[in-house]
Amino acid sequence: MKTLLTLSAALFGALAAVPAAAQDAEPPKAFTVSGSAALVSDYRFRGVSQTNEDFAVQGGLTLAHESGFYIGTWGSNLAGWGTFGGSNMELDLIGGFKKDFNGTALDIGVTTYVYPGGATKTTVVEPYAKVSGTFGPAALTAGVAYAPAQESLGNWSNTPESRAGDKEDNLYLWVDAAGAIPDTGLTVKGHIGFSDGNPGLGPNGTSLAPTGKYADWLVGVDYVVPGTPLTLGVAYVDTNIGAAESAYLQNLIVQKAGSKFGDQIADSQVVFSISAAF
Repeated sequence: MKTLLTLSAALFGALAAVPAAAQDAEPPKAFTVSGSAALVSDYRFRGVSQTNEDFAVQGGLTLAHESGFYIGTWGSNLAGWGTFGGSNMELDLIGGFKKDFNGTALDIGVTTYVYPGGATKTTVVEPYAKVSGTFGPAALTAGVAYAPAQESLGNWSNTPESRAGDKEDNLYLWVDAAGAIPDTGLTVKGHIGFSDGNPGLGPNGTSLAPTGKYADWLVGVDYVVPGTPLTLGVAYVDTNIGAAESAYLQNLIVQKAGSKFGDQIADSQVVFSISAAF
């Protein structure tokens, strides 16, 4: 910015700058595109590993309109339990509406979980609603996701009540919290969630709550690398899925992926990540 040395020059500069500023100012864009990419040491979905406790490469894109409507997609590789119907990839298709009301954001939408290249009857449709805001130094989000009754979540196998063609629903409630530590680049984060769904499995092993009812939680720290779009993260993830239920899940891995018995996918785990937003 140039410094003007006299009052007359300042006035002249100010007057001359008015039309120039009007010409240079870009109008707000009707559409914005954002995205992210990440490498994680384990893909945990609601506390349960979708990659047999192995690495995952993930990424997503979102196209948002100034009205608040948006569409997006997000994907990750899969392994073990997560390979529903033989697919080695999860692709989420997302659409919704987000609006800010005096500092409180309301986000309503639908996520469709698709497993390309896998078997039929694996797609899951799950509407959601989230409310988020800042309270003192903390950013809080509370959400509910409810998947209405559908065949992919039905009780088709692994329980005495199973029957072909069954349809079941699934409810997930969660709260997220995050707070930045001033002048450090560090953000402390936490999550707790509760799943209430079908204890059996869908026609090709699909489930949003593989043991029916359970809680999951996460505590971690993120570090923003100065001068870069990179964020390094570490988080402790766990569930209250007991030993018998864990054995049930371990048997699923053996049946679905041929992994050795003893692989844990719902026990406590420290997950490392490196991500970039753009």
